[in-house]
Amino acid sequence: MIVAFAVAPVVLVTMLIGLRGVAAMRTTSDFLVASRRVSPLLNSAAVSGEYLSAASFLGVAGLVVKDGIGSLWYPVGFTAGYIAMLVLVAAPMRRSGALTVPDFAEARLGSAALRRLAAVVVLVIGALYLVPQFRTAGLVLSVVTETPYWVGVVLAGVVVSATLALGGMRAATYVQAFQFVFKLVLFIIPAVWLLIQVGPQVRSEAVQPAEFTHFRDDTTVTFRVGATLDVPHGTEILEDGSARPEGGAGHGVRELDPGAWEVPPGTTVTFAEGTRVPEVRGEAVPGADGWQRPLLDFHDAGFPLLGTWAVLIATMLGTMGLPHVIMRFHTSPDGRAARRTAAFTVALLSVFYLFPGIYGVLGRVLVPHLYLTGATDSAVVALPAQVDDGTTGTVFTGLLTAGAFAAFLATSLGLLLVVSGAISHDLVPGGLRQLRFAVLGAAAVVVLLALPAAGFDAGTLVTWGFTVAASTFCPLLVLGIWWRRLTAAGALAGVAAGLVSTVGSFLVSVAGPELHGWVAILVAQPAPWSVPVAFLTMVVVSRMGRPAPWATAAMLRLHLHEHRQSPFPARHQSDTAARDLGHSSWPARRSSAVRRMTRRLGR
Repeated sequence: MIVAFAVAPVVLVTMLIGLRGVAAMRTTSDFLVASRRVSPLLNSAAVSGEYLSAASFLGVAGLVVKDGIGSLWYPVGFTAGYIAMLVLVAAPMRRSGALTVPDFAEARLGSAALRRLAAVVVLVIGALYLVPQFRTAGLVLSVVTETPYWVGVVLAGVVVSATLALGGMRAATYVQAFQFVFKLVLFIIPAVWLLIQVGPQVRSEAVQPAEFTHFRDDTTVTFRVGATLDVPHGTEILEDGSARPEGGAGHGVRELDPGAWEVPPGTTVTFAEGTRVPEVRGEAVPGADGWQRPLLDFHDAGFPLLGTWAVLIATMLGTMGLPHVIMRFHTSPDGRAARRTAAFTVALLSVFYLFPGIYGVLGRVLVPHLYLTGATDSAVVALPAQVDDGTTGTVFTGLLTAGAFAAFLATSLGLLLVVSGAISHDLVPGGLRQLRFAVLGAAAVVVLLALPAAGFDAGTLVTWGFTVAASTFCPLLVLGIWWRRLTAAGALAGVAAGLVSTVGSFLVSVAGPELHGWVAILVAQPAPWSVPVAFLTMVVVSRMGRPAPWATAAMLRLHLHEHRQSPFPARHQSDTAARDLGHSSWPARRSSAVRRMTRRLGR
C-alpha cells in the first residue's frame, strides 16, 4: 500500500505538469522544441532527467549484481559521450535551425530520401529504447506490489502519452527537470541508509566477493519468464502447495533431481535455507571468479578487453547520436546555450553515477538469487526489504519505486516525443493535431511490444539502441557538421550500412546459431566494426561524387555565431550571399575551419 502511495504522486505530478504546458501549445515548434526558450540550467536538468532511464536507475546496479564490477563501464560511457557531444555537435546542431535529426539531414544535404531514412532510424532507436522502459516499469511494479506485469506497462504508456499529448516539449522539460532532482534525492538517501543499516559484515562481504553457492535463508523465487537451470546434488525446496514447481499439495522438504530443469513461466519456488543454488544455463554466477575484475566479459567468452571496448564505443558514440538527446539542444536559445547545457549535464550525471555501484555490490550480497529469474533489474527496489522488513524498509522500497517510476516516465517522454516527431513531422508531415495523434498511436504500439518482452534484458536492449545511434547518426552528424565534402549519396549509403549491419547482428544474436569467443561478442555488440563501416562508407561514396554548390554556405551556417547568420536555410542562399558572409567581420573566436572556408569563399 505504501508503494502505491509513493507511485501515485509521481504519476499525478507528471499529469499536472502536462496540463501546465497546454496553454503554450500553438505551433509545431512549441510542441517539439518548446519555442527554443529553455535556459541552460533547466535544460541540463531536463537532459539529465531524460537520460537517466531505467537502464541507469536500475539497470546498471542489476548488471553489477549479475556481471560484476566491469559493468560500471556503462555509466562511464554514458557520461563521456556528452563530452564528445559538447565538443563536436551541441552548438552546430542548434545553429542548424532544425527541429529533428531528419530535419537536419535534409537541411544540410538537401535529400528528402535521407530525411525519410533518418526518420526510420529514429523509429528503430525509439523502439529499442522505449520497450525496456515500459518493460521495467511493469517488472518493478509487479515485484514490489504483486500486481500483474501488464499493469505497470499499461500505466506507464497511459501516463507518458497523456502528458506528452497535452503539453509537448514544454511539459516534458518541466517534468524531466523535476524528476531529475527527485531521482537524485531518492537514489542518494536510500543508498546512505542501506550502507548504515547493513552493518560491517555485509559491507565487508560487498567488497570481498564470494561465489553465490548456498541460500542463506528460505528464499522464494518467482520465475515470471521461463528459465533453464542446472540443478546440483543437494538442492532442496519447501513443499507447501504454492511452492511446489509442479503444483499440488504437500509439506516438508524435497530434493530436486540433479541435472537440467526447465522452469515454466509463472512458477514460484521456495528454496530451503542452506541448500545449494542451481546455476542458470549460459550465465555466470554472481561473485564467481572474475566478478570483481574491472572489465566486461560477455557470456564468459574470454575476451574481456574486447567486450569493454564494444560497450564503450557504443555508449560514448551512441550518446552523440541519440535523437531524443539531440532534440534537447534545439530547445536552447542559441549555440552558446547549447554548449553550456552539455557542460552542465556532464556535471549532473557525474554526481548521479557515483551510486549505482553501491546498490550493485550490496545487491550481490543481499539479493543474488534474482539472477536465477533474470530480474536483477529489480535489485535496487528489493534491497530495503532485505535490510528492514518493517515499516522503514517498506517506506524506502516505496521511495525507490517512486524514483524508478520517475526514471521510466522521464525517459519515455523524450523518446516518445522524437518517435511521434519522426512519424508526423518527417515521414507524414502534419500539424499539431496530427502530432498528438502520433503520440497516442506510438505509445499504444510500444505497449504492445513491451507486453511480451518481460524476458529480455533491459541493459541489452538499451545498449542496442546506443549501437544503432552510434552506427548511423553519429557519423552523419560528425561528418555533416565538420566535413564539407559529405554528399547526400554518401550519407544515405553510410546510414543504411550502419542500420543494416547493427540490426542484422542483433537478429543473428537472438535467432541465429550459438556463437562463441570473440565472434559472439562482435555479433552481440557490433559497435567496434559497424561504426567504422558507416564512417568509411560515407567517406568513400562521398569521394566518388561532388558536394552540392551550396555545401560551404551550409557549413558556414553551422559554425557562424547566430547574430551573423542569414534567416534563410543555407542551401537557399545564393553564391553572392555566401561571399558577403565571407567578407563580413566575424567575432575573433570563430574556428579555424570557418576561417579557411572564409578565405576560400573570398577568393
